[in-house]
Amino acid sequence: MKFTLKIWRQENAKAQGHFETYKVDGISPDTSFLEMMDILNEQLVNEKINPVAFDKGCKGHSGPVSFDHDCREGICGACSLYINGRAHGPESGVTTCQLYMRKFKDGSTITIEPWRSSGFPIIKDLVVDRRAYDKILQAGGFISVNTGGVPDANSIPIKKENADESMDAAACIGCGACAATCKNGSAMLFVAARVSSLALLPQGKIEAKRRAKAMVDTMDALGFGSCTNTRACEMECPKGITVSHIARLNREFLSAKLSE
Repeated sequence: MKFTLKIWRQENAKAQGHFETYKVDGISPDTSFLEMMDILNEQLVNEKINPVAFDKGCKGHSGPVSFDHDCREGICGACSLYINGRAHGPESGVTTCQLYMRKFKDGSTITIEPWRSSGFPIIKDLVVDRRAYDKILQAGGFISVNTGGVPDANSIPIKKENADESMDAAACIGCGACAATCKNGSAMLFVAARVSSLALLPQGKIEAKRRAKAMVDTMDALGFGSCTNTRACEMECPKGITVSHIARLNREFLSAKLSE
């Protein structure tokens, strides 16, 4: 298979970015998207070529394309990319590293961009700064009370439906697809998943009010937008986190505000 790749290149956070064009050939249908990017970078390094840009007068880079990755197993969420205008690409329920080239037509043009969100400023090329999510977690996405050892904590009775829903929320990998897809740049689905995973457990109820308020306040301070229930976040979440968790976050937050 062969493809034309239209990739966003940006030297640093302050530089003006632009698209550049690359061609790759001999790609197996069973090659993952990130492996295809590896092949492109190896080509750029070995041949020492400058890409030809689509737009006339566009200055080209030499050297490999910078992109984020880590586990390549759909666990860490670091591989986040916009592919043909969709977070993580054309397949639902997967991260970019779980996307395979058989999902694209042979000879097609693929547009690859970084997350487009004010909460995730570009560092270089396809790499964005996702530390905002870390700061939201540090504000309250944890349990600081002493719940005893593992056997003691596990002996606390929890309804199965609550435990199952908590585990579903905890599946969030913090990739940022929700905020990057939302027209408002809202991180509500991420915050809701983290709050919901703890709010459903007795261990998390002690700090529930402080947690919800602190995480929402931090999200707002970091420049993320508000939720208007378009459900785009739910559609693009690779782990299938639903907006029902946002409803729980709203209840937790309102309860915290009323108790002040």
